[in-house]
Amino acid sequence: MDVISPIGAPATTPPKTEAAKISTDYQMFLKMLTAQMKNQDPLNPIESSDYATQLATFSGVEQQVKTNQLLESLTGQLGISGMGQLAAWVGMEARAAVPALFTGAPISVFPAPAKDADKAVLVGYDAQDQEVSRQDIAVSTDPLQWTGTTATGGQMMPGNYSFRLESYLAGKLTANDPVEVFSRLTEVRQSTNGAVLVTESGATVLPSEVKALRPTGAP
Repeated sequence: MDVISPIGAPATTPPKTEAAKISTDYQMFLKMLTAQMKNQDPLNPIESSDYATQLATFSGVEQQVKTNQLLESLTGQLGISGMGQLAAWVGMEARAAVPALFTGAPISVFPAPAKDADKAVLVGYDAQDQEVSRQDIAVSTDPLQWTGTTATGGQMMPGNYSFRLESYLAGKLTANDPVEVFSRLTEVRQSTNGAVLVTESGATVLPSEVKALRPTGAP
């Protein structure tokens, strides 16, 4: 007979938890084992060691499921704890190889030329991954400011821009690497990879990929 809910519809049966399922399966296993013992051939009885093996196997599976449940619980707790610690980063600027939001103010970029390079070129790309700027820079790891100036002296439109550094040796391209920028953090989010940070450009970055932090607006 269905139990009627307050709104007149049959009440749904709450799903069994994994622990309840294990308990039910274990009871069923014991019933089957008892039936097996009662109905065994008297002339060819099952060895007692076989019963012990069956019990040990089921017990091992049961313990493994419980261990997995415990690990999942701990993983969830650690993820929440990590998000709480990273919340203090929100509002700061993080340095990572992600797109940066250009609003007219210069963007701090951190090129890293190949060790044997004799020429370096900073290339800017828009949100559609189209090249929008190209400039020769010193073969150095010193940071510089990307001002969003076009080849004709105009100004880039506001939006997300990413950067790559082309390293050359004797006129030959030897490396083409993403360039790190400072971008303001707006959110901490839980994902399948754990806690991730979200920048104002909408990009996500793992905490381990952040190379530096600074207050928003720092030079």
